[in-house]
Amino acid sequence: MDSSTKDRVLALLEKDQGAYFSGETIADTLGISRTAVWKSVNALRKCGYDIVAVPNRGYCLSSAGDILSKQGIRKYLVPACDNISPEVFDEVASTNTLAKELAAKGAPEGCVIIAASQTGGRGRRGRTFYSPSDTGIYLSMILRPSFASPQETIRLTTVAAVAACEAIEKVSGRKALIKWVNDIFLDGRKAAGILTEASFDLESGVPDFIILGIGFNAYSPEGGFPEDIRDIAGSVFNVRRDDQKNRLAAEFINCFMSYYRAEGFGEYAGEYRARSLAIGHEVNVISASGIRPAVAVDVDDECRLLVRYPDGSTEKLYSGEISIKLR
Repeated sequence: MDSSTKDRVLALLEKDQGAYFSGETIADTLGISRTAVWKSVNALRKCGYDIVAVPNRGYCLSSAGDILSKQGIRKYLVPACDNISPEVFDEVASTNTLAKELAAKGAPEGCVIIAASQTGGRGRRGRTFYSPSDTGIYLSMILRPSFASPQETIRLTTVAAVAACEAIEKVSGRKALIKWVNDIFLDGRKAAGILTEASFDLESGVPDFIILGIGFNAYSPEGGFPEDIRDIAGSVFNVRRDDQKNRLAAEFINCFMSYYRAEGFGEYAGEYRARSLAIGHEVNVISASGIRPAVAVDVDDECRLLVRYPDGSTEKLYSGEISIKLR
């Protein structure tokens, strides 16, 4: 069966989720056969969609599901994001890797790869990113900015962190904080992480493209998180409700693009500072030369972290990693 036919049936059912459509109505509306409708419904059920069939009433997509779909995401995107093209997969090795491959082949800015699970999810510094099925949102966006400096490229990570916090707060109502530079925490636990990768033109130093990747722990996995991250990992939602993952993915895109398209990224730096998990806390600054204790003093307008070391010296960190000693 043509996957586009299945997608069109899903789009129709999702447009009026909870309403019944007869097989004849679906067939006439989409210009397909009743057999194609039946095959599409069965294929969607195999993908996990709860579609009820009632004699003399037709098919109804239950409003109790929470499955990622491009149709479900698109209905929450604001008009300014009409050029965003989300593609949703049940499973990929890595959304960032797939997005890079597509970008290298000429995929345009605004192409977004979203997966319900990853077999080889990647984090910063070569770490793996735990990406189980059905509980997370793993999203990578192709960007083609005209920035001239690597520092401006790095700022995209901090813009994405603010957008992630705002999206979480809009959909869940919970306050989200940022552990400099790219981790999102709720109630002292990491619920999302960001990985930004760039491909630069060697002559001009301007990026050919940038891949902005983010992974959300939407729900805690059955049985809990693996032992190595159990003490630090958390989730955005405590209770499973209808369409939360599609809403969260769409709100992140909406919030990020509103900053990305604003001159100088708009007034995002104040939002980043206001959500800092580090300011006022003892931290360990982790770099190639080792680990140094410090106190996080402030975040400046370029989202650099100002730290003060025990000898009284200070440093503005452009990039790197810290661990935080939360009181």
